[in-house]
Amino acid sequence: MTAMTNMTRRHVIGASATALAFAALPGQAGTAPLSVVATTGMIADAARNVGGDLVTVQSLMGPGVDPHAYRQTRSDIVALTRADAVLWHGLYLEAQMEDILHKLSARGTVTAVGEAVPQDVLIAHEDYQGKFDPHLWMVPELWAHVVIGVRDALTAAAPDQSATFDANAQAHLIQIARLGTYARDVLNTVPDPSRVLLTAHDAFGYFGRAYGFEVIGIQGISTESEAGLNRIGTLVDLLVSRDIRAVFVETSVSDRNMRALIEGAAARGHAVAIGGELFSDAMGPPDTYEGTYLGMIDHNATTIATALGGTAPARGMDGKLSAGL
Repeated sequence: MTAMTNMTRRHVIGASATALAFAALPGQAGTAPLSVVATTGMIADAARNVGGDLVTVQSLMGPGVDPHAYRQTRSDIVALTRADAVLWHGLYLEAQMEDILHKLSARGTVTAVGEAVPQDVLIAHEDYQGKFDPHLWMVPELWAHVVIGVRDALTAAAPDQSATFDANAQAHLIQIARLGTYARDVLNTVPDPSRVLLTAHDAFGYFGRAYGFEVIGIQGISTESEAGLNRIGTLVDLLVSRDIRAVFVETSVSDRNMRALIEGAAARGHAVAIGGELFSDAMGPPDTYEGTYLGMIDHNATTIATALGGTAPARGMDGKLSAGL
């Protein structure tokens, strides 16, 4: 009886030790996952794909939010200070948040993942020395660098999970590469004379360089710049003289200037249609395909190709695009 009792006790002690060992592992029951705060939805999406079940991710900026003008709230500050890792884009995208992000960076857990992209492939700002176009996500091949930056930041916060983060990142990079191939294929179907992309602000510079489009933004790289009447008049002249028939609005920028442009062209007897609504600085609604990075870029490439005379599947790369967007 004593021997049996001792065996039972050893079994219970051994089982308890095993349970405690598992509980001590990050991502296992009893241990809170890594708390990650990302500024934009695109970065949050990358963190979720790379981190998987080992992270919880909060995005400060939701659908339709303009990161150029966004100012942190009190609840944002609380989330940022409590997070295990803070991921922001950098390259002056979050212009109104830079002060607090730089202050928090002294903790060593704050990373500008957009700055993982090699500087020699960045588009320099025409008016500001040392400033670059931040809209890297418009080209999947560039965004792949950011995903690697996210992987490295999460690894720095939880080094013992580096193998998992790397495996997840590699799987996501395969998806991103496939998306890049799809975008290039459908955009290559747009006839050369129609390769003019006129949008609310200049967020598509990398897109234009990658896919051979002339890109014209009513406003500059930052939505904080204002488009004057002279600018509108100049663009109306361009629409008429080059017989451009489609322009695009953006989900995160007011369409006021675009409507003025269309009305100005109409007054000159030139009909211009809205070719579609593009995701520029923010993704689509949560829990939708367009609310992911893959869906965002799939939507943009499909919409632009179709509106400008090219051919693309009605529901995008894998038939996942929402009807009517």
